[in-house]
Amino acid sequence: MNGNRVLGIVFANIHEEALDSLTAMRTMGSVPFCSRFRLIDFPLSNMVESGVSKIGVVTNANFRSLMDHVGTGKPWDLSRKNDGLYLLPPFSLGTAKMWGNRIDAIYGNIGFLQQSKQTYVLMSDCNNVLNIDYTKLFDAHEESGADITIVGVKAKMPKNIGSVLSFDTVEADGRITEMSLDKSTDGEVFYSCNIMIMKKYLLESLVTTAHSKNEISYQRNILMANIDKLKIHAFDATDSFVGTIDSIQSYYDISMSILEKENREKLFAAPVSTKERDDMPTIYGPESSLKNSLVADGCIIEGTVENCIIFKGVKIGKGTVVKDSILMQDTVVGDNAKISCIIADKDVTIKDNVELAGAKTFPICLAKETRV
Repeated sequence: MNGNRVLGIVFANIHEEALDSLTAMRTMGSVPFCSRFRLIDFPLSNMVESGVSKIGVVTNANFRSLMDHVGTGKPWDLSRKNDGLYLLPPFSLGTAKMWGNRIDAIYGNIGFLQQSKQTYVLMSDCNNVLNIDYTKLFDAHEESGADITIVGVKAKMPKNIGSVLSFDTVEADGRITEMSLDKSTDGEVFYSCNIMIMKKYLLESLVTTAHSKNEISYQRNILMANIDKLKIHAFDATDSFVGTIDSIQSYYDISMSILEKENREKLFAAPVSTKERDDMPTIYGPESSLKNSLVADGCIIEGTVENCIIFKGVKIGKGTVVKDSILMQDTVVGDNAKISCIIADKDVTIKDNVELAGAKTFPICLAKETRV
């Protein structure tokens, strides 16, 4: 299947409650990740690298940061005369209102679907960090004759985001015959990444019917309710790097796992594009020390940094030791400070001689523009 036949839909606001202070003033899609990226970069890049040339980004609230980041879509080659990138904020006749759920969000953009010439729709959330070749998904969907194909991964079930769909029974040909929601288990399950492909007319029909009945759960009222009527297949992405963010803790754990070379190679096996901020090279002071860390451009490092992810414009003073932490854009740490297991949002200031320590199992998260 050619990617030009596929319309991409990315939900930028879904699961924001999982990240508390990091999404207080931004969408899930615009949360910074891995020293230079935003979470939306991964679904956008995956789609574009697989030939998808028209993508709608469904937004709800707090999307100024998202608009600033994606712009016209130029970093992803989506600034085009035909097709390209579309931002889809809440809209209805007479007045705008916030989307209540995924069904509302899709139904509110039914006109966008109907005006699109593509045959298929590929939908994705932004809380999965992965790099997947969607052309394999397209081919598997077409060859199987499935009505809906859902990308899943075999791992521990995410606990802190509502309505996680698990595939309890999958036939040899990939057809799902049993599903459940929010399965209570600490073991490995085969769960949905909320990435799925189907024909556009089928999505329009299913969502219109569900909306007319005031149904609110996409997973329960559309997928589970039609498991016997439609051929719903699973596409196993376990061999790829997949990290599902469902809490501050999982955001921290997934970020730290990128410091391992094997995981970096898997995640960046194909290009991941982003909006770049041109900056000078990072400056390292004569007494600085760096170990097993990712450091972006434009930083000034005069202290010791170990097992950290450092974004653009960060300044770390003399005699300061920063370990096992994530410091986002333009964070400033003064002299002789000791920092460990901290997630500092943009423009955080930590003064001289401050000692601040969380734990790897309980990182401290500092909101944007915090002063410590």
